[in-house]
Amino acid sequence: MAEGAGTPEPIARLIEAFHRLPGIGPKSAQRLAYHILRVPPQEAEALASAIRDVKERIRFCSICLNITDTDPCAYCTDSRRDPSAICVVEQALDITAVERAGGFRGRYHVLHGVLNPIDGVGPEDLHIKELVTRLADGEVKEVIMATNSSLEGEATAMYIHRLVGPLGVKVTRLARGLPSGADLEYTDDLTLSRAFEGRQEI
Repeated sequence: MAEGAGTPEPIARLIEAFHRLPGIGPKSAQRLAYHILRVPPQEAEALASAIRDVKERIRFCSICLNITDTDPCAYCTDSRRDPSAICVVEQALDITAVERAGGFRGRYHVLHGVLNPIDGVGPEDLHIKELVTRLADGEVKEVIMATNSSLEGEATAMYIHRLVGPLGVKVTRLARGLPSGADLEYTDDLTLSRAFEGRQEI
């Protein structure tokens, strides 16, 4: 996104950086950049520090691949959670939606994407192998597929079902109360809670 010739280079760079963020259009990027220019230096530094902190301290949990600042993450080390049920989600943000709904007390596994051959995303690009490894000791009795109800989400659920089924682990899918094509993170708490209650075996 090219700025006008009179725009100072640091401002143009900041606008371009904001514009690269998801959901931020050119006008929003400009507004954010000029807002940063107006705030006191300590506020701008606090923002820069928070961004640096996230990049330096946040990592993936070695068990479930959730984002965390401690390894293993809080969900994997919580003895009150049921280790026999794993909820498989596309992104770490989906865990927040599931937890907010309050209907699930098991463990999680984050794929970090879905199968999408058109975009060149295959099984080796997702954390499916790590999921299968977690099932080897026989402790897990149910894998709940909570991928979004898009074509890619459905294809991913079916692919994992074909891998996991022969291991003797029950594979279920969230109930169809979820709107077709809707993302998990935007689903209201009641709908998501009922989807867990009404999950069906694949």
